[in-house]
Amino acid sequence: MNFSLETDAPSYLYAKMADHIAGRIGSGELKPNDPLPAEKILADDYGVSLGTARRATGLLRERGLVMTLRSKGTFVTGKRELDFSREQTLSEVIT
Repeated sequence: MNFSLETDAPSYLYAKMADHIAGRIGSGELKPNDPLPAEKILADDYGVSLGTARRATGLLRERGLVMTLRSKGTFVTGKRELDFSREQTLSEVIT
């Protein structure tokens, strides 16, 4: 599967890649406990370097959207990112 990252606005490719994967998690395409493809495969799918894919995966870990288990892989967590682009009620944030 190949994905294209829009480069019209100035930002880091790893951040755009992490945002795209976060969107896939938020949409349910990637579900909790699903394994993320290996970083080499992610790099090939997104047309970026292995270092960029690693930074994107690290950013997803910092956001709490994935967790990495040594020798096992990287897996989607049950958490989802909050949407700060609009006001949310407390019940929306909790559910």
